[in-house]
Amino acid sequence: MAVLTSVKQSSLIHLMFAITFFTSGLIINFFQCILYFGLRPFSKYLYRKINYYLCYSFYCQLVFMAEWWAGSDVILYVDKKDFDKYYGKEHGYLLMNHSYETDWLIGWLLCERVKLLGNCKAYAKKSIQYIPTLGWAWKFAESIFLERSWEKDKENIKRQIRELIEYPDTMWLLLYPEGTRFTPKKLEASQKFAIEKGLPVLKYHLTPRTKGFTASISHMRGKALAIYDIQMAFKPSDPVKPTMKNLLLGKRLEGHMYCKRIPIDEVPEGDEAAAEWLHKFYQQKDRMAESFYKTGDFFATSGVPRTDTFTLKRRYYSLINTTFWAIVVLVPMLYYLIKLFLSGSTVYFSIGVAIILLFYLLMYKTIGMSEISKGSSYGAADTKKDK
Repeated sequence: MAVLTSVKQSSLIHLMFAITFFTSGLIINFFQCILYFGLRPFSKYLYRKINYYLCYSFYCQLVFMAEWWAGSDVILYVDKKDFDKYYGKEHGYLLMNHSYETDWLIGWLLCERVKLLGNCKAYAKKSIQYIPTLGWAWKFAESIFLERSWEKDKENIKRQIRELIEYPDTMWLLLYPEGTRFTPKKLEASQKFAIEKGLPVLKYHLTPRTKGFTASISHMRGKALAIYDIQMAFKPSDPVKPTMKNLLLGKRLEGHMYCKRIPIDEVPEGDEAAAEWLHKFYQQKDRMAESFYKTGDFFATSGVPRTDTFTLKRRYYSLINTTFWAIVVLVPMLYYLIKLFLSGSTVYFSIGVAIILLFYLLMYKTIGMSEISKGSSYGAADTKKDK
């Protein structure tokens, strides 16, 4: 056990992860680019079918790190009949709290196990689409990128929603209505804003921004699509904190995820009514969060009816896929790196060192992207556009 722990904490192994992930990502981006410009103009259907597998092959390397390398799992709290009937079988619009570095990745464990990982879409800042590998993959996967300019975003949401709901296979679109990740400082600004605007004051969530939600819902009505309430939590008493660094070090996380399917017709029509519905929706999410943090149970004090509780078996595809890419990438790359180091040339040796340093930088930059951004705020600059 001590040997295994030492291996999981090895910087050399982490470097191999980084080399495999970023090199395979660039290879996948290359094929995505060719298909985007060479196939998509003639057949969106075929492009999306193929791109599903390319996205899956890339995303599931991160799933491998969570569920196989770190041994993490997710406990589901969901009506079993609804789960068997709907989950993974219809387009879904997911509304999820954003409280942790790893909530999205633990959510991907669910997507992998209901066979939807390659068709996970999300709202993201426009700047992310320019980041090599993951950002480019999201761009080619037709995620919705926002500029924080409402006039531009409104039209972009309208166009992209109409594109996504026509997907040939089941697609899930994730929205974090809070707009940014939860921190105590952001909570203070959010509560101040809520008091000023006469909105519900939340304790465990930021006041949701409603414009993106109301703009999206209006284009989803009448389609084969439902809303999914996703409430993710980790027990505060767990010794391992839910960070990407801990996953990389092979430390196990256990996520608790409440899920509920909500027919889209339950959201009232009209922007103001839909916005009010979202605020009430977040009041319930806040009660569930409070119940979980105080009692370790979503239902004890929240007033929400208790559901079935179960876990899903992990599949072997992320393990097989990551092993495949490790062989394809590492064998030739290590061969040429060794040749550079043994060449006796100072120039070649410097090139080898530079390559290693580049992958280290990319690895820790990616981990840093998942951390709570000190530059991302919840204050006047963010909320004056929203109600």
